[in-house]
Amino acid sequence: MTASKLIGALFAATILSAPAWAQTYPERQITMVVPFSAGGPTDTVARLVAERMSADLGQQIVVQNVGGAGGTLGAGQVANAEADGYTVLLHHIGMATSDTLYRNLAYETLDAFEYVGLVTEVPMVVTARQDFEPADFPAFIEYVKANGDSLTLANAGIGAASHLCGMLLMQALEVPLVTVPYKGTGPAMTDLLGGQVDIMCDQTTNTTQQIKGGTIKAYAVTTPERLDLFPDLPTAAESGLEAMQFGIWHGIYTPKGTAPEINARLSESLQKALADEGVAKAMADLGTAPSSAEEATPEALKAKLESEIARWKPVIEAAGVYAD
Repeated sequence: MTASKLIGALFAATILSAPAWAQTYPERQITMVVPFSAGGPTDTVARLVAERMSADLGQQIVVQNVGGAGGTLGAGQVANAEADGYTVLLHHIGMATSDTLYRNLAYETLDAFEYVGLVTEVPMVVTARQDFEPADFPAFIEYVKANGDSLTLANAGIGAASHLCGMLLMQALEVPLVTVPYKGTGPAMTDLLGGQVDIMCDQTTNTTQQIKGGTIKAYAVTTPERLDLFPDLPTAAESGLEAMQFGIWHGIYTPKGTAPEINARLSESLQKALADEGVAKAMADLGTAPSSAEEATPEALKAKLESEIARWKPVIEAAGVYAD
């Protein structure tokens, strides 16, 4: 065999070996770490996609809730896990904000993970206790500006989606409210339902049932356009609060060093799960939608994380509230 033919044969063998190796993955159960408590909005999204991905991969994906420290405990656990594709992380926008919120973070956010893809971007809703006085969002804005020092704003803890939304709300209104942090979304919502706190801004995945049931009041959504789920709810931008346009995006990550073939296989499985009609309907019922095939890729998630770290850094620094 000539040198050129030998090189060609070796090259062909290399190209063929990667797909063959990738087809053997996964060979056992996969753990999907969710860095928040069970039953919360991020957990809901995780269990929805994990079920469909399990069917496609032929191995069960088990959701493990590792709450605490605004999601950084669970993220840190995955950052330190074996880079073999059997431990993955499903995290929300807190992946980007923790980079600034925690000045002594145990891992380097942009250097500790590989990327699988975006899952969904969940709208937020500005809500209040059932008997809150204002009748609509313009009246809400006036009332909060006039009574801010006596109103309470609940959140699920520093770094939680409700904390970030509340921070943007106060910044947009230029009114500091009395913030009440809880250890999770459940306890915060319980006290909002009970009237112990006045206001909460959270994901549709956590507020839809209560809004439809009339047990809390809804005032506005944070999307650029009104939601089909709540067509009568105005956007915050309609009342001049353009800074309130944002959503809580979710993505799937693996530990740094995980083979590209594994990430590609997981991304392929994620895309199939998000294309499933049952997943789309379940997400629609929660006021959100699956990410597109173009978004559910390693490249798209990496770009999103980098841009969101840059976006939130000045917001958090201006607020001057850190988690450590």
